Amino acid sequence: MYAIVEIKGQQFKAEEGKYLYVHHLGDEVKEGDSVTFDKVLLLDADGDVKVGAPAVEGAKVVCEVLVPMLKGEKVIIFKKKRRKGYRRKNGHRQQFSKVMVKSIEK
Repeated sequence: MYAIVEIKGQQFKAEEGKYLYVHHLGDEVKEGDSVTFDKVLLLDADGDVKVGAPAVEGAKVVCEVLVPMLKGEKVIIFKKKRRKGYRRKNGHRQQFSKVMVKSIEK
């Protein structure tokens, strides 16, 4: 059984017992908290597929927060225009939350 769920504007495939790295859920979420996501777009229960318009009624995904704030890989942004003396170097590290899918409820 799996579900396609929308979390913070992104779509994830959620299966029970699997880990998800989602965008940072906020400072109010602590380690060990339970988080429920209601916007389930698709639900597959052993071949029985339900597609929502836009979401499946009554379906939800329950997750446990393992790491509330985790930093991703560093991305370097380098801009340059040749022969103009224009160079800009900037870096960015995206913040994520690591959650584990506990259950998918129909």
